[in-house]
Amino acid sequence: MQLYLLALNPTDSVLDGFLPAARRLGLHVTLLTDRPDPWGEPGSLGDHVEVEGCDVRDHRAVISRIAGGRRADGVFTNSDHLQMQGALAAAYFDLPAKDWRAALRTKDKAEMRRHLAGAGVEPVRSAEVPPGQDPAARAEAAAVPYPCVLKPREGVASEDVVLAGDAAELRRHCARVRVRRPADVLLVEEYLPGGLHTLETLGDGRLLHLLGGFRTRLSPPPHFIEERMTYVPRHPAPVREQLLVRLAALGVGFGACHTEFVLHEERVRLVEVNYRAAGDQCDLLLADLLGVPLFDRILSVHLGRTLPPAPEPPADRAARIDYPCADRAGTLVAAPEPMDRRENGLHQTYRPLRSPGERHPLHRTNRDYLGVLRTIGPGAAEVDRAADAFLAGARWEIAP
Repeated sequence: MQLYLLALNPTDSVLDGFLPAARRLGLHVTLLTDRPDPWGEPGSLGDHVEVEGCDVRDHRAVISRIAGGRRADGVFTNSDHLQMQGALAAAYFDLPAKDWRAALRTKDKAEMRRHLAGAGVEPVRSAEVPPGQDPAARAEAAAVPYPCVLKPREGVASEDVVLAGDAAELRRHCARVRVRRPADVLLVEEYLPGGLHTLETLGDGRLLHLLGGFRTRLSPPPHFIEERMTYVPRHPAPVREQLLVRLAALGVGFGACHTEFVLHEERVRLVEVNYRAAGDQCDLLLADLLGVPLFDRILSVHLGRTLPPAPEPPADRAARIDYPCADRAGTLVAAPEPMDRRENGLHQTYRPLRSPGERHPLHRTNRDYLGVLRTIGPGAAEVDRAADAFLAGARWEIAP
């Protein structure tokens, strides 16, 4: 069977999750990307994978390339930036696909706000800020209160997401973001109080499995860097019900989805909906924790297969994922080695994301992550002790 996989840069999800799953499923994978070089030499990803250059941000180029190749049995992407292109290409060939309109609504944060408000589900005051426009004037016209959040309309990974306390601060933040994003439309929206959580789902268009979620610890304001994710096996029923109403309104229900929301006084409000599997190795942890071939199942629904019964959230297991983060620009001169430990019911994995000798600026996003620590154990106390002990004993040194 032939799978076309759309991608940009290599990610852990694709390299350690989806490509091994494709091999297990007996799939031949044509990986289409606009950046072939970072994916390595021919054959380096396995004899079941070939990498080809393609303007994957243009659905017309994707359709043309697939039409000229082996007959497709599935089209898939786990990229935030390519969901609509993947959905349109799959639909063109009458293959199982996400609704391209849902892919657009979830990628475009302004459209998500408009659609939810229009459906009477969740009004959030927000305003788009095109290039050359005054963000404070746009916020005032839309009655967006302070504090407010400034973010790229189609951004990812908390990049250039910042909290502003007043109009002057909003203008300063916007000017800094404009240096990096001169042509992008930005979004100003009201700050949503409450703890940050996620819901992880997987659907085949008929069934929607709730796989639990994470409770997220963020960096101090004004930035929103995810520092720790603690697994939550099952959100309370009223929370699940509110989330499902919102996802249904957006048209989400096929394939994997990673939904971020805040919970304040039992009220759910969406932060963003990433219509793909959770990233930053949360999906790898989730597969280990649930004990199911999660990546195989995600690919299978894109091949038209129905989901088996939903996995039961593990009542006797706990998990968390930590992201040691650079606090300054500079060269990494010392860091822990990769680690994989299994003992006494505990599974702990550390993977570095930077190597000694690398020099990086300070991004104030997940690009500042130095590594990823995944810890699964028989209980929350055991997991916390093991994770805290590793982080206390590890040393990351950054030289100016």
